[in-house]
Amino acid sequence: MQSATHISWFRDVGLADRPQVGGKGGSLGELQRAGIDVPPGFVVRTEAFEHFIASLERQAPVRARVEVLDEGDLAGITAVSVELRARCEAEPLPEDLQHHILAAYQALGTGVGDPIVAVRSSATTEDAVDASFAGLQDTFLWVMQPEEVLRKIRSCWASLYSVESISYRRRQRFPESAVAMAVVVQKMVDARTAGVMFTRSPTTGDKSVITIEGAWGLGSAVVGGEVTPDRWVLGKITGEIPVRDISDKAIRHVPLATGGVAEEPVDEAQRRAPCLSDEELQALRKVGRAVERHYGRAQDIEWAIDRHSGSLLLLQSRPETVWSNKDARPAVAQAADPMLHVMSIFGGKK
Repeated sequence: MQSATHISWFRDVGLADRPQVGGKGGSLGELQRAGIDVPPGFVVRTEAFEHFIASLERQAPVRARVEVLDEGDLAGITAVSVELRARCEAEPLPEDLQHHILAAYQALGTGVGDPIVAVRSSATTEDAVDASFAGLQDTFLWVMQPEEVLRKIRSCWASLYSVESISYRRRQRFPESAVAMAVVVQKMVDARTAGVMFTRSPTTGDKSVITIEGAWGLGSAVVGGEVTPDRWVLGKITGEIPVRDISDKAIRHVPLATGGVAEEPVDEAQRRAPCLSDEELQALRKVGRAVERHYGRAQDIEWAIDRHSGSLLLLQSRPETVWSNKDARPAVAQAADPMLHVMSIFGGKK
């Protein structure tokens, strides 16, 4: 296999490449090509996953084990999940694939030590408008050695066979042959502050506002629900800030020198201090509007502010689905025969 089949850099892909680079990979490439600042990185494409799964299939079935599961059979799903995840974790990567991944990984560095990266699952079925796999597969932060990068890529592939992911696919009747996993390898942001932004109110569906939530440290504490974030609501056009909910942010996620992430208490002086300035809020609003214009629909965005440079970087953007799906539903269920409605009106008159 050639390296182009294994690896794609963000600059070379977009949403149209989702079958090969997954939802997250396609989105990051699309953002970079639209001029939005994202941490640099590359995608281990689905062709690499297929290459890996083919070697497992030669030993024993993988996809067929999932296809026969009943959506209500939790015990069966759990047993298959344990089996398939263990097989993915234990199977070594083909040598040609290892070579291409490690060459791209080293290219992310500056020549002084190994680059520090996030290794993020990017399933082909995630972040779609009509169905989202977001959060069902694994992400690993602050990965800092070549061997660990390879191991975490296998762990991302293995997470495609988590109980939650298998259960969701069986409920949605997704054919296993259409499900694949790309993996994003992306330089880490040592975030002072991070969080999420919605270009449509997540509580009311209001399209005229942007809601921003954030907390100190890495965004994993916000996304994982381990801290109650600060919350602001801004007028999308005017920039007015009618809502400022500053929470008591008792903990934050910080990187470990040996790799990985730890939880630590926030200093008393910072706990109730807003984690974003008004200038940073307006910068986020501006970027949120640009991303929404680019995609032509409301977005759910992950962002971070670098501790050292103060730069604002986007880590992900996916379509907002809750209110958009409600908008798409008809207000009244359509009858199988539209004439029945007319007949019921006139037939009921005396």
